[in-house]
Amino acid sequence: MIAVSRRYQFAAAHVLRQPSLSDGDNERIYGKCANPRGHGHDYGLEVTITGPVSPDTGRIIEPERLDEIVRLRVLERFDHSMLNEDPLFQGVVPTAENIATVVHEQLEGAFSSSGGARLLHVRIVETGRNHFDYGEMP
Repeated sequence: MIAVSRRYQFAAAHVLRQPSLSDGDNERIYGKCANPRGHGHDYGLEVTITGPVSPDTGRIIEPERLDEIVRLRVLERFDHSMLNEDPLFQGVVPTAENIATVVHEQLEGAFSSSGGARLLHVRIVETGRNHFDYGEMP
């Protein structure tokens, strides 16, 4: 199997709070990230796909096509947004784990019309110390 990964960035804010919990419980679980005013990150996003290599182009997918899919399905929606306000996070605390899951769901179906390419996994890089992967691992 051959896989290709491409990196992107988006800036977004979030508040890590579970509405059903008390302020004290939210602070205990999420620490300073439970601040109701929120905080932001410059997230890294790595998208990894696999599929047959085209004999004509020598590629699984044209980089521009991959960029377009990610831009339309993820970057335009989440860049410079408050993730808690997005309907995709309704009832879901927008932790990096949940962001990775939502991003994967947004991208997964887009590759069926891309010449056999399919999404393997996404990686969300929240900080220099934390990254979160969702999907198949190559």
